[in-house]
Amino acid sequence: MSRVRLSVLREPLVTAERSLAQVTDEVCAPIERRPNTRWWIAFLAALSALCFGIVCITRTFRTGLGVWGENNTVGWGVDITNFVFWIGIGHAGTLISAILFLFRQQWRTSVNRAAEAMTIFAVTCAGIGVITHMGRPWLAFWTLPYPNTRGSLWVNFRSPLVWDVFAVSTYFTISLVFWYVGLLPDLATVRDRAKGRIRKLVFGLLSLGWNGSHRTWSRYETVYLLLAGLATPLVVSVHTIVSMDFATSLVPGWHTTIFPPYFVAGAVFSGFAMVLTLMLIVRVVLGWEHLITIRHLENMAKIIIVTGGIMALAYSTEVFTAWYSGNVYEWFTVRNRMSGPYAWAYWTMIGCNVLAPQFLWFKKLRTSPIVLFLLSLVINVGMWFERFVIIVTSLHRDFVPSNWTMYWPTWVEYGIIIGWFGLFFTLFLLFTRVLPMISMAEVKGVLDYGREHRPQLHRGPSSAPWPAPIAPGLRASHPEGTV
Repeated sequence: MSRVRLSVLREPLVTAERSLAQVTDEVCAPIERRPNTRWWIAFLAALSALCFGIVCITRTFRTGLGVWGENNTVGWGVDITNFVFWIGIGHAGTLISAILFLFRQQWRTSVNRAAEAMTIFAVTCAGIGVITHMGRPWLAFWTLPYPNTRGSLWVNFRSPLVWDVFAVSTYFTISLVFWYVGLLPDLATVRDRAKGRIRKLVFGLLSLGWNGSHRTWSRYETVYLLLAGLATPLVVSVHTIVSMDFATSLVPGWHTTIFPPYFVAGAVFSGFAMVLTLMLIVRVVLGWEHLITIRHLENMAKIIIVTGGIMALAYSTEVFTAWYSGNVYEWFTVRNRMSGPYAWAYWTMIGCNVLAPQFLWFKKLRTSPIVLFLLSLVINVGMWFERFVIIVTSLHRDFVPSNWTMYWPTWVEYGIIIGWFGLFFTLFLLFTRVLPMISMAEVKGVLDYGREHRPQLHRGPSSAPWPAPIAPGLRASHPEGTV
């Protein structure tokens, strides 16, 4: 009698039986057919929000920063809050694409393309936010070290704000190139399927002459691996440098060495929450439940649990360090956050970022799309308030009580917040109509992952199929021998 070794299979990454052609048809369908009514409603809503934001920014440029609620004490408000928030949102794309690729995590294949696009759009919002804060955005080029005739007027390389310019621009460039290189095989597929001459010409230019040969694939994989290696350190470096805008100052509540890892963990935390929000909408609207499976959602929820735990540790470390240091200013700042006039913002942050993720410990909840969608929205709200708490509550009460004041955003600032979200979702919705949202080449490579294979029973020189179907979830390897 033959002995057959059985091993437990992992859950398939594509739950429905699909051929290679069917995967191509499904992923290309949104860019080959006319948008439906739901897409137009969402697009017009996002575009309206963007237009309102443009009106508010125009008013700011024409009138000055006096239309904002900032004052001599609180010089940073919603604008820098938005900058740090959007930079954090952009971290999940590089993490999913680069780091998980280097660790050969195959579950990334269905979500990496949209996450990379989200990174590009989020960093765009962050960069525009910083330029807006300058007050005179037409002089933004002064932050670049280029030969000029302004005498001693030069960038201060010891300033973390200048480090931001280099870090964010480098991060944006590498992320854009990484995203575009990953698109090349799919752009060639769309080119070959294109029917109109203009469409075929455009995608032919974008695909850079891709022909699908062995040499092309070999060079593509080499370049993709190198870009993943370049992008991986940026996940840590970019938000570390952003945190130094605060940590290198002497302001109580900012001057702390925990900020770099604290900000990086928070960026991944908020970034994965935004990826969940977008992917949950996409899988329902486009009917891609078999491509973006519960396993993808659960894995992202697990990362949120880990980074949420790091955030809880960081919050408690801040409080403990302020108390244990004996520094009256640090301890006052922390107590002011918890019980001062902005206590509502602090406890909203704690509730959204510490308490809400604890529901994900239960498998039934972290595998429920509705629960995940609601929790992802809650986490995004909490992370915005975290940046607001760090910035505003550390500034509105400084060393001199006569300088104490309150900061309340004006309608112009609220309009700019709405405008940034409008810009983000407008770009994302356009992306869904013009480029493949899922990497067809990578998904096709994992179609057989986790699928059941019937073993073969060997009897001497000949072999015959196994007479009965094997139990689901089990795979039989080659028999070790016959008796």
